[in-house]
Amino acid sequence: MAASYDNLLLERDGAVAVLTVNRPKVLNALNAPTLDELRRALLELRADEAVRVVIVTGAGDKSFIAGADINELAVQTPVGGREHGLRGQHVLELLENLGKPVIAAINGFALGGGCELAMACTIRLAADTAKLGEPEINLGIIPGYAGTQRLSRLVGRGRALEILLTGDMIGADEAFRLGLVNRVVPAAELMGAARALAAKLASKAPVAMRYILDAVNKGLDMPFGEAARFEATLFGLVSATEDMREGTRAFLEKRKAEFKGK
Repeated sequence: MAASYDNLLLERDGAVAVLTVNRPKVLNALNAPTLDELRRALLELRADEAVRVVIVTGAGDKSFIAGADINELAVQTPVGGREHGLRGQHVLELLENLGKPVIAAINGFALGGGCELAMACTIRLAADTAKLGEPEINLGIIPGYAGTQRLSRLVGRGRALEILLTGDMIGADEAFRLGLVNRVVPAAELMGAARALAAKLASKAPVAMRYILDAVNKGLDMPFGEAARFEATLFGLVSATEDMREGTRAFLEKRKAEFKGK
């Protein structure tokens, strides 16, 4: 039985699930209860073999996720602040390593924790009206959900430092130029584009997809030689799957493969 959520909407459409942060009155800010619901929803989706791709977006047309809840941040203690950061990092690590692709449909402001969440997604699509940034410096703090690490890996050290140290917002086109988002589409077409991409990904081999995600995500933190050997091990494992036999047979028979995730 699917769980119910106060701050999220979870919709399933065949092999695609759409997870919407539903706090539009506060621009979908991430408070502690919302982060905990995200954790529970991601665990539910990870265990659901029928779901092959997840889309994450924000309710309304103004904001994807405008950041963390400032009321919570304003009263943090040193110990509490560290725990807050670790909790957020745990949720985003779960998102990044879900074992299936997660598409961020960035429909407005993606700031602070919202930008950090988008960066943990597999692929980022942005509406042409979207604004992204890490404005924590303006509050006298730093990103806490591994934003300094993911941003520098996505756009490079120099560009990441400029974004982090100025706290400036950047538009969708600039985010695309920097490599922070994969694609920019007209706002009215954002969810259609996200669903089309999700449907395309959902048609691919799920086990191979999971191993590609593992190879890239884990390999980035390994020396090259070790990462290459890890890839070879995964290649060996995927060679034993029914999907491999189906995919190669379908190619030779000139037909569309029907992958079962086995």
